[in-house]
Amino acid sequence: MAPGTARSLTISSQSEGLSGLVFRDTEIPQNLKDHEVLVELRAASLNYRDIVLATGNMPHTSLKTRPDVILGSDGAGIVLKVGSSVTSLQPGDKVITHMTPSEYPASTGLGRLDGEALPAMAHISAGLGQELDGTFTTHGVFQESCLIKFDGHLSFEEAATLTCSGLTAWNGLMGLRGREVRKGDWVLVQGSGGVSVAALQFAVAAGATVVATTSSKDKAERLRQLGASHIINYRDVPEWGVAAKELTPSKRGFDIIVDVGGDSTLGEALKCIRRDGLIVLAGVRGEGQPVPLLSIIFSEIAVARGIILGSKDMFRDMLAFVEEHKIKLALDTERFSLEEAKGALERLEQQKHFSKVVVQIPGK
Repeated sequence: MAPGTARSLTISSQSEGLSGLVFRDTEIPQNLKDHEVLVELRAASLNYRDIVLATGNMPHTSLKTRPDVILGSDGAGIVLKVGSSVTSLQPGDKVITHMTPSEYPASTGLGRLDGEALPAMAHISAGLGQELDGTFTTHGVFQESCLIKFDGHLSFEEAATLTCSGLTAWNGLMGLRGREVRKGDWVLVQGSGGVSVAALQFAVAAGATVVATTSSKDKAERLRQLGASHIINYRDVPEWGVAAKELTPSKRGFDIIVDVGGDSTLGEALKCIRRDGLIVLAGVRGEGQPVPLLSIIFSEIAVARGIILGSKDMFRDMLAFVEEHKIKLALDTERFSLEEAKGALERLEQQKHFSKVVVQIPGK
């Protein structure tokens, strides 16, 4: 790659097998608009959303992407240059991407997202990696409002995991005022994906007792190392909801359950939520018999809260918490360079990973 050149992985076409992903070399932009920031990316992390957008394979979801958009929403790097009206950042600052900007074109009808505002799916669809260029690049130009400054102990690889799954986990545990996780609570997380592992680490740091489910002995050991007090193998114990509830004090059930499996897990989750407990609906990937939400509200007398992502204020609170507790965010054991990004996506698609798959930029 020649000096002054940015290398990016773009969605040339939405195709099965990731065949529509194409690397492109372009000149690093130097002329920035007033609120734009040039960032040298050091790491990016993967989400299932990236596979969905690359392949166009997800029912009932808006999959349209801007032509040749740069893939990815999650990343961290160093500010190289700022536009004339940028006030919150300066060259040399370390930053993490936030998926949604504060301002949207009038033609979108999306208005403004202030610090406390929670994004809707339409905001995310108009955000990084779909309408705006994303993070699978050596150099990226981002709106100032799509960047959060960070300092402290986090590596670029760890910081890059917080954009989506980290923020979603934080919103699930801390986003409902008056129902934030606290010391003495019992929390259940499902599996070893990015949201679940981040929720495990945040809940443990807050002083909660965490029970985790998995089907892998190797992953179970890592979950224990991260602080899970109990592990349930859901293949060995298909009715894991009953078994999980028996672990809680007086078999009362869990204060918070972070449900990421949707129809495949919600039925069992209902069996172990305590009365007036909180079920956070943070994922829909699983397949199974649909569970009517009315059964949560009336049969189990519990609170159901659906979430996607989180606000910018939540992002800053999360960063402060991570730094205060010196949390070392869990990463997958495999590392990939930008040139190997398709292999990283395949690892995620095949569910061979633990927590977050990270792409190191430019390479290992």
